[in-house]
Amino acid sequence: MSKQGKVALVVGAQGVIGRNLIDHLSTRDDWQVIGLSRRGGTDEGRVQHIAVDLLDIDDTRAKLGKLDQVTHVFYAAYQDRSSWAELVPPNVAMLTNVLDAIEAVAPRLEHISLMQGYKVYGGHLGPFKTPARETDAAFMPPEFMHDQQRLLEQRQQGRAWSWSAIRPAVVGGFALGNPMNLALAIAVYASISKELGLPLRFPGKPGAYDRLLEMTDAGLLARATVWAATEPRCANQAFNITNGDLFRWNEMWPFIADYFGLELAPPLPLSLDTVMADKEPLWHAMGERHGLAPHAYAEVSSWRFADFVFSWDYDMFGDGSKARRYGFHEHVETKAMFARLFDDFRRRKIIP
Repeated sequence: MSKQGKVALVVGAQGVIGRNLIDHLSTRDDWQVIGLSRRGGTDEGRVQHIAVDLLDIDDTRAKLGKLDQVTHVFYAAYQDRSSWAELVPPNVAMLTNVLDAIEAVAPRLEHISLMQGYKVYGGHLGPFKTPARETDAAFMPPEFMHDQQRLLEQRQQGRAWSWSAIRPAVVGGFALGNPMNLALAIAVYASISKELGLPLRFPGKPGAYDRLLEMTDAGLLARATVWAATEPRCANQAFNITNGDLFRWNEMWPFIADYFGLELAPPLPLSLDTVMADKEPLWHAMGERHGLAPHAYAEVSSWRFADFVFSWDYDMFGDGSKARRYGFHEHVETKAMFARLFDDFRRRKIIP
């Protein structure tokens, strides 16, 4: 790695957020990029990949011990668990291990960016105050995102580096094998519905069809994340980052049905995690018939996450005006985002 310019360490490089962040940084001549993930990746141009187990302290120190030129850490790693309380130890431990390893060797470290979400506001627990604002009070723990931010706040005291906390809504982007990929789950659900000659039904809870929510385009999120990490006024601040528009599934679902050439039928509550569990043989048959890329069914299935999002029978949106006041003015129309992502899935032969 060059001793000149900025060097980004993207932690969680194979997820929706990390992949798009690397794509964005790789277009900028003043950045070199190191991506960390459990799977690793293929080095290309100014992008280097490292496979590492961040829960293993020794492996983390060994793999990160020579990264002395890192100037910016973009932390988007996540370990899933079956309960909210169980999420805390591994997700705090991974961030701690990264900080311990990098601070020990990187004297040029300028900024640490922490990826969060609306769990900060309790959006995963039930109805909460909307629009959510960055100044909203915390709630009764456990919540690993609160613990991670407190870790950064306490650790930053007396240090030369600064931090930022980025809070997107549901992120729309491309990644395979990711447990939180709503757009891909919708695309696969719609494709299988079409294969079976079924109309498209919204499978969520009664009431979720009519509630207000928002999303965050992964490309827009990447640009906002780098902006916050390099704009001095954003130091030690949190920002909600969203597309800038609100929608209801009752208007988005007809649009999705039309995109896939499907009839629309009334909503019917379904657990996608349950009803899609036996569809793997069908998916493989579709792959052969339509010439799809040879990806495992598990790589394109985010059913638990889709069920989670479709269970929100309450409004789910935040106030994005703080980022605009600080100078970030980009926006994306969510319908256009869905259409672009579906087009991309087809181009990559992920769906028919």
